[in-house]
Amino acid sequence: MSVIGLLYWLSRLVAIGAIIHVVLDNRQPAKTMAWALVIYFLPLVGVIAYIFFGVNRRKEKFISRRSLDMLSKRSMLEFVEQRHLELPTDYQPLIDLCSQQSFSLPFINKKSDILLSGYEFFPRLLRDIAQAKNHIHIDIYIFEADALGNLVADALIVKARQGVEVRIIYDDVGCWNVRNRFFERMRREGIDVEPFMPVRFPQFTSKANYRNHRKIIVIDGSVGYIGGMNIALRYVKGVEKGKRREAWRDTMVRIEGGGVNGLQRAFLIDWYFVDRTLLTDQKYYTKPQAEGALLQTVTSSPVATYPEIMQCYLHAIMAAKRYIYIETPYFLPTESVFFALKTAASAGVDVRVLVPRHCDARFVEWASRSYLREAAEAGISVSLYDGGFLHSKVMVSDDALCTCGSTNFDFRSFENNFEGNTFFYDADMAVRMRHVFLDDEQHAVPLASLPSRISPNIWQRLWDSLTRLLSPLL
Repeated sequence: MSVIGLLYWLSRLVAIGAIIHVVLDNRQPAKTMAWALVIYFLPLVGVIAYIFFGVNRRKEKFISRRSLDMLSKRSMLEFVEQRHLELPTDYQPLIDLCSQQSFSLPFINKKSDILLSGYEFFPRLLRDIAQAKNHIHIDIYIFEADALGNLVADALIVKARQGVEVRIIYDDVGCWNVRNRFFERMRREGIDVEPFMPVRFPQFTSKANYRNHRKIIVIDGSVGYIGGMNIALRYVKGVEKGKRREAWRDTMVRIEGGGVNGLQRAFLIDWYFVDRTLLTDQKYYTKPQAEGALLQTVTSSPVATYPEIMQCYLHAIMAAKRYIYIETPYFLPTESVFFALKTAASAGVDVRVLVPRHCDARFVEWASRSYLREAAEAGISVSLYDGGFLHSKVMVSDDALCTCGSTNFDFRSFENNFEGNTFFYDADMAVRMRHVFLDDEQHAVPLASLPSRISPNIWQRLWDSLTRLLSPLL
């Protein structure tokens, strides 16, 4: 047998072994089949990709999450006990679900502002940083070393020199193209900066697939931000598309009052994750108001027993009576979430999905097209945002419930990433978020009006279907 023949059969044996490993893992059939197909038809690339990104580490305990959650819950309850908290009857099961699954407590909040662009978000953030007296906590996926990133870094350095505690968690994969000297400059000025699960050999294979995608900022325990924006200039200037620059449309929510405690708890748990320091001092929390809007910050992670945020979405979708409006940059829903949306539409609920007309990841865009066509065929109103790149991640229902955070409508956010969303059980906030959706919809094109997208030729349909097979891996 020639060397080439020997290598061929050796690669096949390795591929078969990898496929057996995938099957024995007993994950979702769709994900199992996707990995099996990739490994079988592209053995070398498929096996390497599976080792780096597909090996299931969900059952590994990077830290004792349950024990840490209980410690965090006790310390927070000691400072922010709410004796007269009343929960809305319609959403009490959802609130209880979040509380039981991820120990996410509901809080009465003073004020919430919706910020729709980097032009609205970053000036407010810089103003709040300038007014910080005690601490600044940043939990971010990308902290870019561009002009805006350096401006924020300079503002943080000024506060650190004034004696304000500044802690930053950045995702190691999200910041792969950011030179370490950018973070070292802040460290030298007394800022605590930690990467989230650094990806280094030989540990690469156990960490590359599970990333901290959260965007949470807390200042003095009384002001916080959550949403879809990272710290990077493109959130202000937009992105280049060929010879033109495309605006970046995103959503952040600025929270002021007791609701910040949920954001603070999420950060402090992540801080323990990266630094092994448990911060429980009373100064990190604020006393909730007696009156105001009820909200609840929910986190999910691949090391949890269940995908908490996906469970919350499922519960909210099935509880909707009149409408569900969703904005997401990527629409690759899990089978259960997609079935819930189609069931709601079949029951007469006005279900609308708004996605960007052109995605920033071509393969994801191709994979999503068949999902969007299937959604339209099921009675879901699908529109493609044409006013720039839509990166907003929000859902609003029945003028009573809305959520904003870092979670996309895709497999990666629901199952693999560390994510964070705040759920608002408040009519005023829901109505404001509905108006945001309807305004964005005015800058969108209905999918049904695009023959090439709703009724593509056989070759395009085949390509879309083939890329869809890989959607559990994207």
